[in-house]
Amino acid sequence: MSNVQKLNAETAQALKVLSGLDFSGAETRALGGGCINRVLEVRAHDRHYCLKLNEAGALPMFDAEVDGLAALAGNAAFRVPQVLACGATADEAFLLLEYIELHPLSNAEDGRRFAEALVKLHLDIGEDFGWSHDNFIGASPQANTPHHTWAQFFVRCRLAPQVERARLAGHGAALGPALEQLLERVPAIFLDYCPRPSLLHGDLWNGNAAMDAAGRPVIFDPAVYRGDRDADLAMSELFGGFPTAFYATYRAALPPAEGYALRKTLYNLYHVLNHLNLFGRAYLGQTERMVRSLASELLR
Repeated sequence: MSNVQKLNAETAQALKVLSGLDFSGAETRALGGGCINRVLEVRAHDRHYCLKLNEAGALPMFDAEVDGLAALAGNAAFRVPQVLACGATADEAFLLLEYIELHPLSNAEDGRRFAEALVKLHLDIGEDFGWSHDNFIGASPQANTPHHTWAQFFVRCRLAPQVERARLAGHGAALGPALEQLLERVPAIFLDYCPRPSLLHGDLWNGNAAMDAAGRPVIFDPAVYRGDRDADLAMSELFGGFPTAFYATYRAALPPAEGYALRKTLYNLYHVLNHLNLFGRAYLGQTERMVRSLASELLR
């Protein structure tokens, strides 16, 4: 392996206790895409593993990921990394996962297979919007208090907490009163639209989606809850998108209801606000543009 580094001895010992695997002296290599956690490929005993590391206080985030992966695995639509160990030492939290050789969705067949799996996931319908407990979207807390109505859930548990975080971070003046007014007008979008509480990945951009070596769709890094399936579709379009065949296959099975374009902007505002709150002013301009676009439709 290139860029070889050794595991912290205390972490290696904790992993041995929890998983039965001896990682003392194991070789590791940094994997890309870890803007919140350190992500390592670990090689030991002629096998490869994926290890996520963060400060010890991040253990609740890893616990929530374990719960989300279990929910997705239970649906069986996608291949999901198997959890091998999760815990913390005094210095760092860790999550040990099955290592999967990942390949990007690169052609029409990949898009078709991924869409078929997502349809199966979204046809897993629950009773309420939300989840049994709160979790995380990236490193941000994500409230999941169950609600009977989607509009109330989305305002109270998605938009409002992010708007408040943005205000406390000093972005309120830049975003203006339109953002607060927007929260009041959101229910109007759903007067004639009543989605069902589908099982969602919750953070479905193309960096959290792949194919394995056998061509089976894989998802990971979830922020699971039950909500409008269009929220996953909207997120899939936010940062780069998926193959055209993905959208054609998905929409052939689950056609969009009228008003999707407006809902897409609204749902993605949640994610862009979260990026603004996590990573700073680089996302302020995009947030302002989305607020103006929504305001032009809703605040007439």
